[in-house]
Amino acid sequence: MREYSAMLEIKTQRASVEVFNPATGERVATYPLASPEEALASAKKAREAYESSWSRLSIGERSDHLKKLAKALRAKKREYAELMTTEMGKPISQSEAEVEKCAWTAEVFAENGEKWLAFEFAETDAKISYVAFQPLGVILSVMPWNFPFWQAMRFAIPALLVGNTSVLRHSNVCPGSALAIQESFENAGFPDGVFLTKITDHETVARLIESDSISGVSLTGSVEAGRIIAEIAARNLKKCVLELGGSDPFIVLDDADVRSAAEVGANARLLNSGQSCICAKRFIVVESVAKEFLERLVKEFERKKVGDPMNPNTDVGPLSSSKQVELLESQVEDAVSKGARVEIGGKRLYGKGAFFEPTVLSKVRKDMRVMREEVFGPVGPVYVVHDEREAIKTANDSEFGLGASLWTSSPERARRLSLEIESGMVFVNGLVKSDPRIPFGGIKKSGIGRELSKYGLREFVNIKSINIYGINSA
Repeated sequence: MREYSAMLEIKTQRASVEVFNPATGERVATYPLASPEEALASAKKAREAYESSWSRLSIGERSDHLKKLAKALRAKKREYAELMTTEMGKPISQSEAEVEKCAWTAEVFAENGEKWLAFEFAETDAKISYVAFQPLGVILSVMPWNFPFWQAMRFAIPALLVGNTSVLRHSNVCPGSALAIQESFENAGFPDGVFLTKITDHETVARLIESDSISGVSLTGSVEAGRIIAEIAARNLKKCVLELGGSDPFIVLDDADVRSAAEVGANARLLNSGQSCICAKRFIVVESVAKEFLERLVKEFERKKVGDPMNPNTDVGPLSSSKQVELLESQVEDAVSKGARVEIGGKRLYGKGAFFEPTVLSKVRKDMRVMREEVFGPVGPVYVVHDEREAIKTANDSEFGLGASLWTSSPERARRLSLEIESGMVFVNGLVKSDPRIPFGGIKKSGIGRELSKYGLREFVNIKSINIYGINSA
């Protein structure tokens, strides 16, 4: 998944990274890598900003900065969107929507921060007892390429609102976006050092986590990257939050609105060209509606326009690199070799770009890689089950547990089965998505901790108990 699964078309030479446009294969930019000493100096600078100014502001004052951030993002929405599309191939309409979502999220936290961080009072033997939520210090964020702005902002906005400062080590697939994110904070008037970006190699990440300047780390990436980051953080007794992707089930029961399920299912699978941790990865369909669902899903895939990601009418752009195409090819070939049937697509589109056909597979078995691994691309396997019991059992038969989509017309079924699905999020009759008003995160190998909402806001805080037994009034 994402960055740590493959560095893709990035070539690190002489302390620099070269970035290639995945739609054309052309080199678009070269960026120098920061040395470990430069990265550590940035962490120290962020610590100074935390101690001297940012943590001392009121929540209301920090909220005002977030409102300005929203305006700064919207002011350069087209520019930032084109940068994302050039670096990792996201269709331009989705890139613009991503910048807008970041701006909206800043506004949501600005409007709700004081309420979500308010003291919580408790009944104890003390005269007054309450819980306060205070910042920890500097939080390092290690982010992937698939949502260049959103992944970073999803972490940064709540972390900064609570009073932390941050250093971003973004994927070297999208260093231009990483620098633009820092620019957006600067344009919004954030104090110097509150949010800093550093383009580094992987080894420097460990040095940063070990630094006394860093108080915690948030990673979105692969399971293997999560293990490495968690081990370093644990060794240094530092809090970490991990979002490690998933293999989200899309469950269609016998009483579902099949037409809607197929339409939403295609969008849920092909969003971001299939390169999202919360894309629908496994279509699990009860046999009584399986034929209709498969036929409708194939038609929906056929309607999707593949092509130039800068064209506003494009639905599916390139994958992030040719290396990612090769990985997807191997997963599809494994399924076909074990008996899966290609209903549509099934192969790469040859040319300069890293394109892969939108693909639907039927006659899928559990032992196929498309059912066991995270598939990061426009491939939808359809697995047929006898009834709801088998559907839930199959959905839970995964090392991942991020999101799930459940399709039924029964309110009772929706309530009961939502609680039985092993995941951090369940969406009934809708696609799985992130929303700043509700927590985002998973269980099992999908990660540790939560982002967004009041729960994400409270991840990187000191949850402090304050007990007052008596104060003499003299």
